[in-house]
Amino acid sequence: MTVFGTGYLGATHAACMAELGHDVLGVDVDETKIERLRRGEVPFYEPGLPEVLLRNVESGRLRFTTDYAEAAEFADLHFIGVGTPQRTGDFAADTTYVEDVVARLSPLLERDAVLVGKSTVPVGTAVRLQGIADWHVRDGVHVEVVWNPEFLREGFAVRDTLTPDRIVVGYGEGAGPDGPRGASRSRALFDEAYAPILESDPCPVIETDLATAEMVKVSANAFLATKISFINAVSEVCEAAGADVTVLADAIGIDPRIGRKFLGAGLGFGGGCLPKDIRAFMARAGELGADQALTFLREVDSINMRRREKMIDLAEEVCGGNLIGRTVAVLGAAFKPNSDDVRDSPALNVAGMLSLKGACAVVYDPQALDNARRLFPTLAYADSALAACEGADVVLVATEWGEFVELDPDAVAAVARGRVLLDGRNCMPADRWRAAGWTYRALGRGVPGRAPTAASRTAPAELLPV
Repeated sequence: MTVFGTGYLGATHAACMAELGHDVLGVDVDETKIERLRRGEVPFYEPGLPEVLLRNVESGRLRFTTDYAEAAEFADLHFIGVGTPQRTGDFAADTTYVEDVVARLSPLLERDAVLVGKSTVPVGTAVRLQGIADWHVRDGVHVEVVWNPEFLREGFAVRDTLTPDRIVVGYGEGAGPDGPRGASRSRALFDEAYAPILESDPCPVIETDLATAEMVKVSANAFLATKISFINAVSEVCEAAGADVTVLADAIGIDPRIGRKFLGAGLGFGGGCLPKDIRAFMARAGELGADQALTFLREVDSINMRRREKMIDLAEEVCGGNLIGRTVAVLGAAFKPNSDDVRDSPALNVAGMLSLKGACAVVYDPQALDNARRLFPTLAYADSALAACEGADVVLVATEWGEFVELDPDAVAAVARGRVLLDGRNCMPADRWRAAGWTYRALGRGVPGRAPTAASRTAPAELLPV
């Protein structure tokens, strides 16, 4: 098999498919990236992936190339895992890279082939890609497009690939699980590709049409984004009422219909998936004439972006209303722990806004410093958490890395100027820091000893004392 695209999705899929025993050829137009992969080097941070990649490169099961002709000759099953970023000046997804793969590969194919899309795309893309393939392919060669969305979590991508919680595949006309289509070439090759997974650790396999398969991933991301923004909206009420959103989340999360996962109030979501996917979902719904069905996602997006502004407001509050001349240690740059991904990172966005407000923001992250420096070269950076905290008036935890949770408050106090901890992820042991003499503040948690706002304490006139 081949895997087109060797970014986060493609490189992980290629390495894991080789780990399952397949012969895999990774394909990309970026020669620098390909050279690194040929040496067994992962061009991004993902726990466990370097070992899998190197092992399979050394065994010969995994190779990499920039040559489309070589890829066309090598395999009959071609996975497509290139990026679909948000289109410039628009909410819609840019499917140019996916279309380019199909347009370049199809005329080079000399025998029947199956193209398996894994990229997150707007519904209807697969049908368009089938048309592109049919237009470019030579006479006598048949190409089938199927869709197999990925459900990888950054930081757990190897496990999610090798032991997935479900496999979804969408077939078009002439392929699939029903009737004579069940014996189609596409289904046979797809089943062979995933056989090692299903034989060792069976998981649900959902076979459906192309449109449903395309919508599964974006719908899942929209739901998760909605859940995060819901608890962040509730946290704003908690702040006004003097309630504790973390206890509230624990309480409602016990209900199996709700669940505790993704109810972590704080700076909100970022990364390369959730923000762009919910916007692309809204854009595609509008193109289909169903825009009213997803208008709530606009508020989901708005709540998420508002959390970053709320953190700036909180930083200003603890600094007496003015950030000019203050030093803020920002612990975290990646959008989530166990990743070096800084795309749409709330942590870096907050650091940038602090700088614009006149503060000196000093950033540290265990894995994402190089990517952060490229994106925000004007910020200050440190090589350790304690170095970032030297002379800081405020310490702000913006990514919930384990090493930040385990920080010693006394050790930080020995180098910091101030004694204020802002917990942007509600992950720090508040009692421990308060006991060490720190002022602890977090989004969605009332301040000890502070009464609710005046409006929340106003009683109906008939209940007021005479």
